Amino acid sequence: MKLSNEELKEFLEEKYDLYNRINFIDTDPISIPHQFTKKEDIEIAGFLAATIAWGQRSTIINNATKLMKMMDNSPHDFVMNAKAKDFFRFDNFVHLTFNSIDVIYFIKSLQNIYKNKGGLEMAFNPEFSLEEKQNEISLQSITHFRNLFFSIPYPLRTTKHISNPSENSSAKRLCMYLRWMIRKDKQGVDFGLWDNSHFNSSHLMCPLDVHSGNVARKLGLLKRTQNDWKAVVELTNNLKKFDVNDPVKYDFALFGLGVFEGF
Repeated sequence: MKLSNEELKEFLEEKYDLYNRINFIDTDPISIPHQFTKKEDIEIAGFLAATIAWGQRSTIINNATKLMKMMDNSPHDFVMNAKAKDFFRFDNFVHLTFNSIDVIYFIKSLQNIYKNKGGLEMAFNPEFSLEEKQNEISLQSITHFRNLFFSIPYPLRTTKHISNPSENSSAKRLCMYLRWMIRKDKQGVDFGLWDNSHFNSSHLMCPLDVHSGNVARKLGLLKRTQNDWKAVVELTNNLKKFDVNDPVKYDFALFGLGVFEGF
């Protein structure tokens, strides 16, 4: 599909407006944190939903809903107070390769983060200057979080569930989670919960998966053939040409075109 820059911006804006709507929420994993109003519940529910956001969307939502029920629909309270005797309830939980061993470690690590590290928002905020290259802010933020997340003894199998962009992973689910927590507009899909003085929409990187990658290539926004961190940087930099302050808003367009329109 060959469009001029002006035509491509108009096309992306049109699709962004179409899919960045409240009625988008029910069929998306972001519906899980939207069940809550307390900041910490939204953070934890969103993080867990994003973690298992691969596979069929209906299965993701069903399993994330089960996980919330297993946490008594009060994820922050559960995380803060969970003890060994509370972990048996997860024995039969499984979402593809994410199972009870992973859930239990996630809860233990989140407990450490909320009790000792200032919570998830602070866990994604290493000390860096906002004058640094913007792409590096997301990379440093995710890498810092990953190191913190695995700072207590962990089962080796669980490490694959937290991507590492420093090793060139696209970190799609973590980029998506950061979009949920940081990006804010009037439509009310993304939460915009976190303090923009640390990390704002202009620093976010576009979530990249098979669907969005294929659409981006067809639109001429991405030349790299692998869906890795280098491709994330290339795609995000191209999207910044259309909106330097909020490049990841076009994630709605790329995702909608790929999933709903079979573009």
